[in-house]
Amino acid sequence: MAFVILLSGIAQGYLTPLLPAVGLSLHISTVGQNNIYLLSQVAFAVMTPLLSRLGDLYGHRRLLRVSIAMVAGGSLLIAVRPSTVTLAVGVVLQGAVVGFFPLLVGILRSRAPERNRSGISLLVGVLLLSIGVGGLVAGALSERHAEAGLWTAVPVAVLAVVAGIVLPPSDAPRGGRFHYGAAVLLTAGLVALVLVLAQGSAWGWRAPRTLALAVAAVVLLAIWVTVERRSANPLVSVRMLSNPRLAVVSCFTFCASFGTIGFLGANALFLGASRSATGYGMDLGPQAIATISLAMVTAGFAGSALTPRLTRRLGDRAVLASAGGLVALGFLGMILFHGTLTQYVVCALVVGLATGLFESITRTLSAEAVAEQETALAVGLNELALSLGAAIGAAVIGAFFAAHVKAGSTHIAESGYLWGWGACAVIALAGTALALRYRSPRETNPAHGQHLAQSGELT
Repeated sequence: MAFVILLSGIAQGYLTPLLPAVGLSLHISTVGQNNIYLLSQVAFAVMTPLLSRLGDLYGHRRLLRVSIAMVAGGSLLIAVRPSTVTLAVGVVLQGAVVGFFPLLVGILRSRAPERNRSGISLLVGVLLLSIGVGGLVAGALSERHAEAGLWTAVPVAVLAVVAGIVLPPSDAPRGGRFHYGAAVLLTAGLVALVLVLAQGSAWGWRAPRTLALAVAAVVLLAIWVTVERRSANPLVSVRMLSNPRLAVVSCFTFCASFGTIGFLGANALFLGASRSATGYGMDLGPQAIATISLAMVTAGFAGSALTPRLTRRLGDRAVLASAGGLVALGFLGMILFHGTLTQYVVCALVVGLATGLFESITRTLSAEAVAEQETALAVGLNELALSLGAAIGAAVIGAFFAAHVKAGSTHIAESGYLWGWGACAVIALAGTALALRYRSPRETNPAHGQHLAQSGELT
């Protein structure tokens, strides 16, 4: 499982930093590079619920193997024959990485329930570390030849294919049918929503096409909910969406990812900003920025590794709320202490630590909130909340940047960062308030806690 997640992290972390250099080498315009990135975001949003549901219906291992094959094929295509077309097709195929975590958790919960919590924390840690390492390795390979870094994911893809072959199947019960009409409605609605979030600041939030897409997204998703309620074989059970524990965890995930993932682009901009030209920033180059990013994901690995032990001692709700509080603390620290590199990095490491905590605890609680046969879909919904939170967070921060450009220049004013960090802190505090409303099944049903203790999940 760790080898499969390693491919997920590498695939998510290696390509985006290479796009400027690869785009220049292949004569892909800035708009074209942005469109390739946009395609990957659309693929993430669309494939998350589809792969999760198909896994619950037809077997987690079967769909995991399909997903690994798609990511491996996309990575090889990009490396062997890089062009605008192959990059576009490749990133869409690589979008299948969003199925890895839900499908792996489905296998883990079925075959080794006593290792559910410790296993998820380990997989989250590997994911975070591999995202950081992927960017560093790709950058090093591309120093002399921009396109060399495109091979970063290929050796890892081979290991993941082998791992997918030897993994056991899950024993989760299967049944039902795939609702194609609901899949079309959900796909169209999510594509419209992601396009609005990704392109709204560039098109203008009041532009006709932005408003038209926003209306289309709302209408399509509303129709999808209606269809799902009436279906005997829903794509995504609306009953699952009304599960109070799953609802709290998913909303918390949205709030936490709004800042922790949504601000990553802004983090690189601030670290690379020239203090002499802007009055702020750290004047760092790409390698130094990548090193700080790696330090942040290393802190995330530590947070993920600590999560099972903390939940045993403090309880699920306390750890969930602590993760949100740490996110808010990190961004409030950036507002108050960003004058020196040391101060800023300490605040960034707090955010990194919180990222590991929240990604581990939310995936664990999502899996445990539903019946075993719905595990992959529940974790998939949490992944979708994470993706949407990150996309909306990035869009909001981008809007603050656009509204705070220094007169007569293209530089973002320091106030733009202050407003962005402030928004991340406020949303994180909202998530913390939600976390305090979480009720563990051990609190509401003592027998459930006894069952978990006997199975080993609490030890």
